Amino acid sequence: MNIILFSRKQVNHRPEQLRTMLRMIDSLGLGYAMNEELASVVHTLLGIEVDADKIFHHLPHFTGDDVVVTYGGDGTLLEAVGMLGGRPTPVVGINCGRLGYLTADDGDGIELLFKRIAHRELSFEHRSMLRIEGDFIGDNNCLALNEVAIHRHGATMVSVETLINGNTVATYHGDGLVVSTPTGSTAYSLSAGGPVVDPACRCFVLSPLAPHNLTMRPVVVPDSSHITLRLNSRGGEAFLSADNRTFTLHDGATITLKLATEELILATPHNNTFYDALRDKMMWGVDKR
Repeated sequence: MNIILFSRKQVNHRPEQLRTMLRMIDSLGLGYAMNEELASVVHTLLGIEVDADKIFHHLPHFTGDDVVVTYGGDGTLLEAVGMLGGRPTPVVGINCGRLGYLTADDGDGIELLFKRIAHRELSFEHRSMLRIEGDFIGDNNCLALNEVAIHRHGATMVSVETLINGNTVATYHGDGLVVSTPTGSTAYSLSAGGPVVDPACRCFVLSPLAPHNLTMRPVVVPDSSHITLRLNSRGGEAFLSADNRTFTLHDGATITLKLATEELILATPHNNTFYDALRDKMMWGVDKR
């Protein structure tokens, strides 16, 4: 089994945790590779020079018996998922960020985590993703695990005409629109007033951003839907965000969204449920009276 370690320079790396990860990989006889940014951090903080053949610029593919271990927060995990491009490699996150909703381990159980990886004791959840196509500058055929959003650039509001399977839902006037997966329902969509959705549900959520119409509310649609978004930005530009990537949209751009055939395999080493995470991370239902 091979461990693919991924982190980013802006992460608050903790030397003792990095040392524990490398020690466990060595003691368990696991193969490994790490991205260039993490190798640089390991050298700086631990004085360890990582062999060149264990450093990668793009996520490698070894034998098919690989696990991606991210070290950071949800943004780090989302970046690794984007680099996977839908490849069916399990991903598990160690959180050293702030909230770490998608990451399964808060850094206190690194030894146990790697033992469970080596002994193939991880549980897995299959998370749906969105496929994005259309008129945007950048990778015009990409995936999103959390959400896709069209949002304004500058002070002028935008209009997003929205169709489901060719049928008009509404034209959203305001700051934009978020289309989220169930996984992303606790991210940007939640801050826009969207509902919390169990990841097992087969749906997408459309949540308007600061709508200029009091009747605009989030809408839940089946994930079999084909969603078409048409931008009117009054001659200016707008942004399309797909998880932690941002692209430029021109006035009149059309974006289509649908359920991707690819899924994320998210490892859950401690058998925590979605509702455990809600209570622990979001303080869901906590009453301090």
